[in-house]
Amino acid sequence: DGLAIPAFLTLPRGREAKGLPLIALVHGGPSARDLIQWDPEVQLFASHGFAVLQMNFRGSTGYGDAFQVAGYRQWGQKIQDDITDGVKWAIAEGIADPDRVGIHGTSFGGYSSLAGAVKTPGLYRAAAAYAAVTDIELTLSEDKWYEQAYDYAETMVGGERGDKERLRAASPLRHAADIQIPVL
Repeated sequence: DGLAIPAFLTLPRGREAKGLPLIALVHGGPSARDLIQWDPEVQLFASHGFAVLQMNFRGSTGYGDAFQVAGYRQWGQKIQDDITDGVKWAIAEGIADPDRVGIHGTSFGGYSSLAGAVKTPGLYRAAAAYAAVTDIELTLSEDKWYEQAYDYAETMVGGERGDKERLRAASPLRHAADIQIPVL
């Protein structure tokens, strides 16, 4: 949609940035961000020959209020599109081998990994999710943290009456049968 999305690309040492296996590493939050700093997970993947793409998608902090607000209520939607667009960019630039792309994350990043497996079949060859939200509606209704932070949940995620269909459409668990790749 034309919104510029900042990102970090870490390349494996001693390898040309061409036709590499790529991991889209999605940060948690989504109101958090990746920084230029030592990240043992990034370095582990890069040391094994992977390019690592970290998208600071809309909703990430540190890029101003308008950028963060642009991610409100966009779980599985425009936020996911930002990640997808970054991966497609890496493929179009020839950096990533389209047959060797994976997606991984923890918490919200794990949610996005699963949502990527559902929303963009064929883009990823594998997904890994740790401590992931798998069903947004269920999380909002039963998670004690979300009960205590209702204002955050309503603003950032949604969930008011009449919003169930959007939440269900963006919940990977409700579309698990559609996933066609290995998931860890």
